[in-house]
Amino acid sequence: MSKRDFLSLLDFNPEELGHIVGRAKEMRAMHERNELYQPLKGKTGALILQLSSTRTRVAFEAGFAQLGGQVIFLSPGDTQIGRGEPISDFARVLSEMVDIIMIRTPAQHDIEVLAEGASVPVINAMSSVLHPCQLLADIQTFEELRGPITGKTVAFLGDGYNMCHSYINAARQWDFKLRIACPDGHQPNSEIFASCANAERVIDPREAVAGADLVVTDVWSSMGHEGEADQRRATFGPYQVTEQLLDLAAKDVLFMHCLPAHRGEEVTETLLDDPRSAVWREAGNRLHSQKALIEFLLLNPKA
Repeated sequence: MSKRDFLSLLDFNPEELGHIVGRAKEMRAMHERNELYQPLKGKTGALILQLSSTRTRVAFEAGFAQLGGQVIFLSPGDTQIGRGEPISDFARVLSEMVDIIMIRTPAQHDIEVLAEGASVPVINAMSSVLHPCQLLADIQTFEELRGPITGKTVAFLGDGYNMCHSYINAARQWDFKLRIACPDGHQPNSEIFASCANAERVIDPREAVAGADLVVTDVWSSMGHEGEADQRRATFGPYQVTEQLLDLAAKDVLFMHCLPAHRGEEVTETLLDDPRSAVWREAGNRLHSQKALIEFLLLNPKA
């Protein structure tokens, strides 16, 4: 069986993505029943986080433990990346010692080089371009609460950055309509946007949210943009998601945010606790969707 990587949602076909999300739902149910399932005994993963993380680290470490395996966490100071060792060499060394590699780093190119050099599966745990693992959890959450997302309308408000890019890819793979409301100068990558016939950009956030089944946002100052926080608050102010804005969406709308959220900025102080918010279940589903992804990559139950 040849190894597979998960660097983008586009690395899998819709059927495979549907299988992973379906398994994630099953794994959540198994977890709630306290059902022991440990097919990864003897397996080891390397978790490389060159950027700070809460949900990504806890989800991968807890998930591996629940599946019977173990994870070695590598911080920026624990590796020779950036201190002279080529990433391709690093990939070959790790492949001799672990069964799978998860990496979170700003540079999508570095993830791609790592995957090319590794003989074990590589997972993109987030880059400045894409955040595919988050989308698995988001789709799982929507479908658990509202049924299939195919044919639905999703509104993304805010920065056309990595989360926006992954929603564009998700609209392709799950065939839902995506409206993106973002200010000029902060629109998504033109090539990624053009690749999805289901995506459209609108200026007015009210137009984007009108009748939407799912409303999503992200922080205004993502990694690498912290120094622009004051300017971005002024630019993105009209794109704040409020309870009143959600009132324009479908009656059974869900709201999601990949977290951490800056209450009072991209969302009001109280929105995360609104009955229409699914952010806590969404965060929890990072655990189960990533377990399903690891199972697929290491055991490939569909093979």
